[in-house]
Amino acid sequence: MFRYKLDISFLGDTMRHAHEGGGRRQRFFGHGELRLVILDILTRNASHGYELIKEIENMTQGNYTPSPGVIYPTLDFLQDQSFITITEEETGRKKIAITLAGQHWLDENLEHLENIQLRIKARCVGFQLRKNPQMKRALDNFKAVLDLRVNQGELSDAQLKQIIGVIDRAALEISQLD
Repeated sequence: MFRYKLDISFLGDTMRHAHEGGGRRQRFFGHGELRLVILDILTRNASHGYELIKEIENMTQGNYTPSPGVIYPTLDFLQDQSFITITEEETGRKKIAITLAGQHWLDENLEHLENIQLRIKARCVGFQLRKNPQMKRALDNFKAVLDLRVNQGELSDAQLKQIIGVIDRAALEISQLD
């Protein structure tokens, strides 16, 4: 039996694992990616842990909110690497700022950061689309039909080619809408 696997490589490893049969919800960020996102946020202004959580939530349009149990160990790691400084304010709150070493590391990883930002944007677009009930129904219908046709039965190469053609034509037609 030939099983067609969708090419979702542009979404990164965390998305690919979710489509390979794992029942667990995929992670929003891959290993080490949250570090880059935090450092990028800190290039715009020093912050507090709670503000970082809110900024990431806003950046992902509510699609992901990191917990304190994720943020604070990440901040500890960044501080251990001398990528950030944490200073206590008079109010007792801790102010977090990027260091020169952190800026240098971020600069070395700009291409990776840009890929993360593109993936966030792509996921947020999909998230917004799924909020529309008619779009959600249409997408769910498409996925169900595709799943039944492709994954539940034997497909000849000709049938697979036809399915791919239908999808490609639909994508082209959507891209040409005014």
